[in-house]
Amino acid sequence: MASFSTVGVKQYQVKKVVIDAGHGGKDPGTSGVFSDEKDIALNIAHKLGETINKYLPDVEVIYTRANDHFIPLEKRADIANENGADLFISIHANALPGSSATHGTETYVMGTHKVEDNLNVARRENSVILMEEEFEERYAGYDPNAPESHILFALYQNAYLGNSLVLADKIESQFKHRVGRRSRGVKQAGFLVLWRTSMPSVLVETGYLTNPKEEKYLNDELGQTYIASGIFRAIRDYKNEIETN
Repeated sequence: MASFSTVGVKQYQVKKVVIDAGHGGKDPGTSGVFSDEKDIALNIAHKLGETINKYLPDVEVIYTRANDHFIPLEKRADIANENGADLFISIHANALPGSSATHGTETYVMGTHKVEDNLNVARRENSVILMEEEFEERYAGYDPNAPESHILFALYQNAYLGNSLVLADKIESQFKHRVGRRSRGVKQAGFLVLWRTSMPSVLVETGYLTNPKEEKYLNDELGQTYIASGIFRAIRDYKNEIETN
């Protein structure tokens, strides 16, 4: 299991959590038969924030978006950095075209790709920059289809990798043991939404919209509540652990 890293990182308390609902507005994200990723992510984000407000009143919740509108990836990181956030949680739903059987959760931290599947997920999530104005200048020539681009950006989160891995492991453990989901594990890949954040950051893929059963679960209010509660308990346990240490 990963250990906490404190070298060069001031991370003793969790007082502000930024919740990032993936996609939004003109960017629907991936889609199932009857739903879009952007709507599922926003619903889970709100439920997570409400749970934190109720049970961790000393923690301030900040949303990158509170409704259905488009926000560039770099702006999401800017919101976290400018507010001095202690954690960044980005919520998404997955897809695997051509497979209706693949299912389960995955939690990503910034890092290099160990397998092709990780690169494909990062490539899909990062492709949203093509909808942004002047993205070539804003992302220094980043090409979402070039593997070397993802690896380059992965280096920026190294200072927070240990803490990010701890949180990611707690999220997947909650999904597996408390929520009853199939956990596909903690993974690393080069996500643009994570690379500029100056705090431990994770990206949570809550399930596959290309799986009919899972799409139904992800759109069910109780299913969304269970997912949000799993992420909340992981944040709570992470907070307790790091503050006692």
